[in-house]
Amino acid sequence: MLGKREPEIYGSQTLQGINETLTGIGDTLEVSLTFFQSNHEGALVDTIQAALNHHQGILINPGAYTHTSVAIRDALAAVAIPTVEVHLSNIHQREAFRHHSYIAPIAIGQISGFGADSYRLGLEGLVQHLRQIAQ
Repeated sequence: MLGKREPEIYGSQTLQGINETLTGIGDTLEVSLTFFQSNHEGALVDTIQAALNHHQGILINPGAYTHTSVAIRDALAAVAIPTVEVHLSNIHQREAFRHHSYIAPIAIGQISGFGADSYRLGLEGLVQHLRQIAQ
């Protein structure tokens, strides 16, 4: 629903558009990206668990699951892959229930409030982190 749902909060860019932008940034950074989106918590948990030994980092926008999903938090903790949490809107300027993130305490960073640029900033930060720990 990205690009259609509450554009005054989330902007008008579609997820496909964001993914295309990230692909170009990934090419520039010389990294390979895999994309996955689901509205189903279990599918997200399965994909996170399947990332073990296949991916070096996770860039995730958990959406509303940020504030509710211990399962996604536990999956990320279990795989122990460096993770950056991103949000289009600034969750700390919104309703009080959005201020708490189950993901933030186990993520290497959280970026919110920059619209679609949150994904770019998150990817660049994640790649920089991975390169620093590889040295």
